[in-house]
This record gives sequence, structure tokens and C-alpha cells, in this order.
Amino acid sequence: MPESVLTMGFIGGGNMGEAFISALIEGRTVSRTSIWVSDVDQIRLDFLKNKYRINIAHDNQFLYSRCNTIILAVKPQQMEIILSQIAPNKTGIPRTKKRIISIAAGIPIRKIENRLYDGLNETSRKYLPVIRVMPNTPALVRCGISGMSSNRYASRADLRITRKLLESIGIAIQFEEEALDAVTALSGSGPAYLFYLAEAMIEAGIRMGLNPDDATRLTRMTLKGASVLLDQQDEPPEALRQKVTSPGGTTEAALRILDHGEVKKTIVQAIQAACNRARDLSGESDP
Repeated sequence: MPESVLTMGFIGGGNMGEAFISALIEGRTVSRTSIWVSDVDQIRLDFLKNKYRINIAHDNQFLYSRCNTIILAVKPQQMEIILSQIAPNKTGIPRTKKRIISIAAGIPIRKIENRLYDGLNETSRKYLPVIRVMPNTPALVRCGISGMSSNRYASRADLRITRKLLESIGIAIQFEEEALDAVTALSGSGPAYLFYLAEAMIEAGIRMGLNPDDATRLTRMTLKGASVLLDQQDEPPEALRQKVTSPGGTTEAALRILDHGEVKKTIVQAIQAACNRARDLSGESDP
């Protein structure tokens, strides 16, 4: 289906859903008149309608009927009831393409298929491709990165359209689905690791006598600047770190403490633990 006739339906109007809506409208990827959103919170719906001048729906089946691309932007524990509301026994056998894009963490494609493909033959399933996406919270400021994976019914056009949507909030990388647990651990949870470091840096600044505002400003700009350097310099992080580390200097003294505490090893173990938990959650999501 041509990208010019995209009709977007967001089931769930939380922060991530709003990030998509805002970016799609500002980037003119999708017309605001072609965007629908549903949510259990009427106040939230009214807010989105008034702010973005989009369509709201109080019935997920109605939203599903109006859109050819549906983003499931709900919490994992809500997915079961949402899938039951848009399943073919409620909405009918699909006759035209409807892309199902899930950004719910820990919900494997097979679970979505089990609910949406029940009773459908091979031809009908081709009208209902499923794409699973793992975004991260910097999408809220359009600096996100998303991992995406699809089932076998997603065409090249479906993947191209999905990528274009995701690029409105950052960049996207396609993976086999089994890699999405690692993606979740590294980039999905990744912002929290940086925020954790920021907490420690601010606390250290305060302990050394800086006032909280100055410690916070120094930390924020330092992390922002280092991130820009890492992004724009064609060098690995090890090389950039070595450039800051003079023999016998202050940075070396700090890194010696980090190495003694095996901080790098601990971070690697922490990210692996996040990956293991993501795998556990995917297993728990089985019907």
C-alpha cells in the first residue's frame, strides 16, 4: 500500500504513543487527519485530541476498522485483552492489508499470532503481518533507537513503511526476533544505566562541595558532550577514553578505582541480567 495513504491507529496514548504521534505530524509522515488513537483514560484522549487535532476512538474495534497500520502501544499486561478485541472473531477476516506493530516489551510475535491468526488461512494471514519493535525512551526527544523484527508475512513494503515510521523518532535496526532480548537489555534499558551514572556523578559533586544545581549542570553537559563526541568521532570509545587519560593524572586516578572495583565487569553482568530477564518475560508471555 502506498505510504501516502497510511492511516495510523494507536491503541494506547501514553508517552511513547504521543512521541510517535508528535513526530509523525511534525515530519509530515502521516496527516493528522489520518491518525486515530484510543486509550482507557478519557482525560488523556481529550488531551491528545486538543493538542494534536487527531481522531480519537473509544472502541478498539472501530479504530482497527479505520486504519491500515495499528501500533499496539500498551503495557504487556494489557496485551491479552487488546488482542482479543481486534481478533478476527470480533473484527472479521481481513480483506485488505493491516500492519500490526507491537511496541509492548516482552510480548513475542508468536503470542500475537496465536490470537490474531486463529481461524485464518494462509492467504488471510498475509493481510495481517506482525512486526515487533523495541524502542527506547530517547524517542521522546527523537533520539531513540529501535530494534525491529517481523514474522514471515511482512513484505518488503511493510518493513520499509515500519522503518520510516520508526525513523521519525530516531533510527531503526532490523534483527531476528531472538536478538530482541539483547536489544532490550542494551538499548531498551540502556538509558537507565546512563541516568544511574548521572546520579553518582551528581552525588560526588555535592560531596566535594559543589552546590546541587552546579553539580547537576556539570554532569548533564559532560554526559551530553561525551555522547556527541562518541557519536561524531570515528573512533572507538577506548580510544576516546585514552585521550582523556593522562599518565599520572586525575582521570587515571579515577579509572584505577573503577578498575579495582571491576565496574566494567559489573556493568556487563548487569546488562546480561537484563537480557536474561527479558527472556524470562518472553517465556512468561506464552499463552
